[in-house]
Amino acid sequence: MKEQIEQLLEEIKGLKCATDKEVEEARIRLLGKKGEVTKLFEEFRGIAPELKKEFGQKLNVLKKEATAKIEELKSMAKATGSASTNSDDVTMPGDPYGLGSRHPVSIARQQIINIFRKFGYDVAEGPEIEDDYHVFEALNFPPNHPARDMQDTFFVSVGHPNPLLLRTHTSSVQVRTMEKMSLPIRVICPGRVFRNEAISARAHCIFHQVEGLYIDENVSFADLKQAILLFAREMFGADTQIRMRPSYFPFTEPSAEVDVSCNICKGKGCNICKGTGWLEILGCGMVDPNVLEASGIDSKKYSGFAFGMGVERIAMLKWQVNDLRHYFENDMRFLREFSPCVEV
Repeated sequence: MKEQIEQLLEEIKGLKCATDKEVEEARIRLLGKKGEVTKLFEEFRGIAPELKKEFGQKLNVLKKEATAKIEELKSMAKATGSASTNSDDVTMPGDPYGLGSRHPVSIARQQIINIFRKFGYDVAEGPEIEDDYHVFEALNFPPNHPARDMQDTFFVSVGHPNPLLLRTHTSSVQVRTMEKMSLPIRVICPGRVFRNEAISARAHCIFHQVEGLYIDENVSFADLKQAILLFAREMFGADTQIRMRPSYFPFTEPSAEVDVSCNICKGKGCNICKGTGWLEILGCGMVDPNVLEASGIDSKKYSGFAFGMGVERIAMLKWQVNDLRHYFENDMRFLREFSPCVEV
């Protein structure tokens, strides 16, 4: 036993461990229930009484040395691990961060703008909180005109001749452009608009529009039709067809609504096009002479056309989305599907 104790003491003094795992293995081998030091204590019970004092002292020294050595190795392993954890290798590549994607409405809006910029249109913007004059009166909506009921308006202030309201269309930007810009005028007016409507798969109280205005000498309805056809084919594909149906808007005369062939069902009929094979995308018409005169433009010399489209409706058709509410729900699973579209 004496030789065993001396051998273990020498082994403990020279014991080295690099990791916490190695330290724990050494502790179990020496001080565990079946460890070497523990076995010597069990053998100690069977030695002669006259030798117990001598060997008892040696065993106590052995256990203290083993315990102290294990604690020392634990501290060293912890310090080494902490240093290696905190050291940064600046030559290593960094952890990649996931990139977000643009909202589909923003993507569609920019694509529309890019198309009309190729046709020579500038971009004009205006305030979302407007006055009654620029939203209605300057666009040929008299105060009691029934056409005002076509757009259920959010009023910000009432009780005076020119109340403030949340604009119901971006045509107000067209009015401000006609008031300030020199002729000829060729602009598009993108922006957010507000109407007090029931929210459904096809409508929302907040949506986005892009409206266009072209005023010059000798502008005709044929020019309008050609501009809309070129846009539709740029947006939806070279095989896209359009049809124009007579309609009514107070600020254009004559007026029309424009449908494009449904690229979801390829004209066979679906729930989006209501089985017709066509989907309405915009309204348009020749600018009413009264609107030109209200902005100080000579209607006998100049003529023009205007059009307006909902960006959400365009995006629904382009990416075959069957519910407009998806654009407002912030569902990351839906939004991530548009990551490949960020090149615009």
